[in-house]
Amino acid sequence: MTFKRKAAPVVALTAAALALSACATSSRDSGSSGDSSSSSGGTGTFTFGAAGAPKLFDPFYATDGETFRVSRQIFDTLVDIKEGAATLEPGLAEKWEPSADGKDWTFTLKKGVKFTDGTDFNADAVCKNFERMFDQNEAGAVAAEYWGDNMGSFKSDAANSLYKGCDAKDETTAIIHINRATSKFPAMLSLTSFSMQSPTAMDKGKANDVQKAGEGFTYPAYSQAPVGTGPFKLDKYDEANKTVTLVRNEDYAGDKAKSAKIVFKIIPDEATRRQELQAGSIDGYDLPNPVDWKGLKDAGFNVEVRPAFNILYLGLNPANNPKLKDLKVRQALYYALNRDQLVKTQLPEGAAVATQFMPDTVSGYNKDLKPYAYDVDKAKSLLAEAGATGMTLNFAYPSEVTRPYMPNPQKLYDAMKTDLEAAGIVVNTSTKPWNGGYLDDVSAFKYDAFLLGWTGDYDSADNFIGTFFGNLKTNRFDTKDQDFGQALSDELKAADGIVDADKRATAYEDLNKKIMEEYLPGLAISHSPPALVVSSKVKGLVVSPLTAEKFAGTYVEQ
Repeated sequence: MTFKRKAAPVVALTAAALALSACATSSRDSGSSGDSSSSSGGTGTFTFGAAGAPKLFDPFYATDGETFRVSRQIFDTLVDIKEGAATLEPGLAEKWEPSADGKDWTFTLKKGVKFTDGTDFNADAVCKNFERMFDQNEAGAVAAEYWGDNMGSFKSDAANSLYKGCDAKDETTAIIHINRATSKFPAMLSLTSFSMQSPTAMDKGKANDVQKAGEGFTYPAYSQAPVGTGPFKLDKYDEANKTVTLVRNEDYAGDKAKSAKIVFKIIPDEATRRQELQAGSIDGYDLPNPVDWKGLKDAGFNVEVRPAFNILYLGLNPANNPKLKDLKVRQALYYALNRDQLVKTQLPEGAAVATQFMPDTVSGYNKDLKPYAYDVDKAKSLLAEAGATGMTLNFAYPSEVTRPYMPNPQKLYDAMKTDLEAAGIVVNTSTKPWNGGYLDDVSAFKYDAFLLGWTGDYDSADNFIGTFFGNLKTNRFDTKDQDFGQALSDELKAADGIVDADKRATAYEDLNKKIMEEYLPGLAISHSPPALVVSSKVKGLVVSPLTAEKFAGTYVEQ
């Protein structure tokens, strides 16, 4: 069933160019067993090589791809993204309809759905989930980055929140109220962070009891034993053997999963993941090094290349290094980077130098913007004008991770470091594991500059530049310490609230130009097409342009 729509502000998901569908094929003898091709499910295990351990198992507080990869199999969302595309389709809600002003959204829910602890999924559960997300303590409000990025604020600051409230009209009808019309609603509800979770289990496990611990957080018992409605449920996380095991939810309301188990085997080193695939101890892994694509294909493995729906950027922290408050210094860093060479030597075929903080498939992309050229002399001149010749830059990159926009963080970092030093900048290097302190340190503004990126969650300009710069309290560019920060936040909110799609696109085009030429809060580096590789015995896999694969239909043929 399709959702109903009135003439109200909803995301225009024009993603035909992103549509993908693929059944993975290649050739090797997998150690997994069982053909799970029947709708009732099979007995086999699908083993996937993960680049890192999940940060936790409650997706509401998650910020990283490895956590979301696991969570996506356990939980369902009200609104879903069609497999192999970026278009919306029904999830736990069969349909939805906005009020004329786009502020009240009525969701008609699927019947007969239960959480894996036996709790009924109904309108009351929906409202309890949203109230739980909205009502965070001080630590939880910092940890729940996706809510902050998308909803703006929490109950303690309700006036600045997009979310207003939720009413359970009856068992199968939930009405969600928002404070202003926005282009990203209801598409944002497809985010794994906004998954529906068992109110019973959350209450029992004190799900909101997040506490500050140094620069990071400690999470409650629930975060290690989450309960969803999805096709799989968490069996165990074996830290010693570095595996996460999910088992099929035999009571799932939809088609049963084709595999009895999914095992995520944590293998931080990409070369080791490749070797384990070749040896047959895993059935696939994400983000193979682009230099290995041809060799993997020649060996009979299937390398599925997704479209580039992402951005790699060099984030800057002016609060930590006041010299970065000068636009000329930020421009100098940009001119110092040989991004053409970086794309050619460090990124896969199909990668491109970025001109702005979103890919060209998103409405609002400004086609007239040109990339900052590589010009070392100009970089040196701008630094001199700013009185920053010989400045020191504490620059960081993550280890033990491979990201769609960043296939080899160290090599990308080394290339940029060399370029910056050639312009006379003194670079101090820092690195930490992705989920072992790096993300926490970035959020705590410990570095002057850092490598990070973003893969779009759905097709919306707000999901890119709105996420980066819209919330002054939580954004990693620390724009609150820049004189343009409030103006940029206000301009983003105004553009997002424009109902007419064409006028909204024009507003975003203008804003992209201003961000790159007048504000420059960070440096957009590149877009990179990510790949996923599996054996020939893996069937039913559909890859996602959002790198958001669901494995319910995936199985290993005997």
